[in-house]
Amino acid sequence: MELNCSSPKTIPVVSTFTANGSDSSSTRKPISLWPGMYHSPVTNALWEARSKIFERLLDPPKDAPPQSELLTKTPSQSRTTIFYNFSSDYILREQYRDPWNEVRMGMLLEDLDALAGTISVKHCSDDDSTTRPLLLVTAAVDKIVLKKPISVDIDLKIVGSVIWVGRSSIEIQLDVIQSLKEESDVSHSVALTANFIFVARDSKTGKAAAVNRLSPETEREKFLFEEAEARSKLRKKKRVDRRKLENGEVNQLEPLLAEGRIFCDMPALADRDSILLRDTRLENALICQPQQRNIHGRIFGGFLMHRAFELAFSTAYVFAGLVPCFLEVDHVDFLRPVDVGDFLRLTSCVLYTKLENLDQPLINVEVVAHVTRPEIRSSEVSNTFYFTFSVRPEAKATKNGFKIRNVVPATEEEARRILERMDAEMPQQN
Repeated sequence: MELNCSSPKTIPVVSTFTANGSDSSSTRKPISLWPGMYHSPVTNALWEARSKIFERLLDPPKDAPPQSELLTKTPSQSRTTIFYNFSSDYILREQYRDPWNEVRMGMLLEDLDALAGTISVKHCSDDDSTTRPLLLVTAAVDKIVLKKPISVDIDLKIVGSVIWVGRSSIEIQLDVIQSLKEESDVSHSVALTANFIFVARDSKTGKAAAVNRLSPETEREKFLFEEAEARSKLRKKKRVDRRKLENGEVNQLEPLLAEGRIFCDMPALADRDSILLRDTRLENALICQPQQRNIHGRIFGGFLMHRAFELAFSTAYVFAGLVPCFLEVDHVDFLRPVDVGDFLRLTSCVLYTKLENLDQPLINVEVVAHVTRPEIRSSEVSNTFYFTFSVRPEAKATKNGFKIRNVVPATEEEARRILERMDAEMPQQN
């Protein structure tokens, strides 16, 4: 399977630097129409490609009415591809290169969110400039799974489309595709899959708004729709189950807390192959700047994922003592928006490890993003991210006596977080 950018729905990505230091595309419209100057090459290309839609979103007619009649659209109408010409654009390649000659995963997560946003806008647009556009926000990331390493020397593309809609929610599936010459099977070319969930709000009232219907055409599209429908029902069931206190919870907490008490009360007798959860913590803090905002004036969700990933990667690196290998991002809920000027504090820790398979030990890292307002002594959780890493086989082979330790909780609250995370994984493993 060859990668190409000949399709009219394919958006070519070029480096954001030019030989003379100027970008002719940015001069075609006023700077006020850009969501911010924080652009990766992909977000730059996407915003240029959908500038007409953005102009309407940013400057809707005064007192414009909402969309009066829902449309029925097919997945192909929203399908969009972005193309990274890594093989010939050396500047673009350098912008995405990590120290191990692979694509920087944090930047890729940011690009995935930007593309999902473009696709959701396409699906929800009614092509009527007299109606009030919807406000579309990232509600959740269902899961992101890396299937194989992504090289920065080989051309890459991301293909995405709407696969399911509810009354006011949309699920977008994205496939990151990188083909090697020896790979003839298309399925082997998919390096990463991601599912983003957006919700629609009325831009004037802020209430949930109905979105255009979806009509799957092919057998594959119908299959994806049914899968997404089942995931939606499962998410609703989990929300209900979380509110119920299970009878056996206390019995589950005790074994987890037993070893932690030894660390706290008799540290000299503690298991040297274990470590307290709190001793794996790392923290980062930043003030959210205008350059990181989206078209709605709030902080771009992809930027938050980018920062969370890099902190999680660092946490796994310090914990394992070897370069970690990213495997997946688990379900992420965007609980509250993050605004320009907010003080954002990111706290990470290794939540637990799975050491049954010594060839691929698993390290689960939790990153909690708090929006902190010192002037009113307030702190709220904006997002909680869960990243799974292993270690690179080539790195493990170079270190004698390599061993990853177990993580044990010292408090009941830490033990509950571990149980909740393990329980959340169960349906996906069965």
